[in-house]
Amino acid sequence: MTTTQPLKFEAPDHGEETARADLYGLLATLFYAPPPQALLDTIASAEAQGDSALEQAWAELVAACKTSRADAVREEYEMLFIGVGKPDVMLYGSFYLSGFLMEKPLAALRTDLANLGLRRDDKVNESEDHIAALCEVMRYLIASDDAIHANLATQRQFFAAHMQPWVLDMCSAISGHPQARFHAAVANLAKSFFEVEMQAFDMA
Repeated sequence: MTTTQPLKFEAPDHGEETARADLYGLLATLFYAPPPQALLDTIASAEAQGDSALEQAWAELVAACKTSRADAVREEYEMLFIGVGKPDVMLYGSFYLSGFLMEKPLAALRTDLANLGLRRDDKVNESEDHIAALCEVMRYLIASDDAIHANLATQRQFFAAHMQPWVLDMCSAISGHPQARFHAAVANLAKSFFEVEMQAFDMA
């Protein structure tokens, strides 16, 4: 995604919000393309502890990265999300909301993105309802210091309209695929994180 103005990110002392933005950014990266070995190694070296569902899901991803090689992860990604013809698992919101790609949900999303001053980079092949693009929008809405558009109310509204109705179904489709190994761990982390986000937005 690109914006009509430069992105400005929050300072490190905004701990919880920075962590949220970083996790959205990581999920965007992992869902957009197969990760390089350097990223797998970086995640593998991360701290993993805690008893919450989200912390356990993070520990599962760290463990998966420790035993994964980039070439095998790439093969799995292509098998799950690209394939020949229709992918085994779709990463597009329109598919889950309407049963088809490039349908009314995508048009509504584009309208809301335009109202936020956001648009798809011409170099990006995926449509705006790809889960990676939506995670990147959420990262922006959390990290930007644009008080008009990047605030909790906007985050909640965007998430509720364009992610909440379908992201858990997508995560279940990935984790339930018999050949998903590394990406099952990614999906479980995403599911746990999205559930925390839903609960937090409900309480806000």
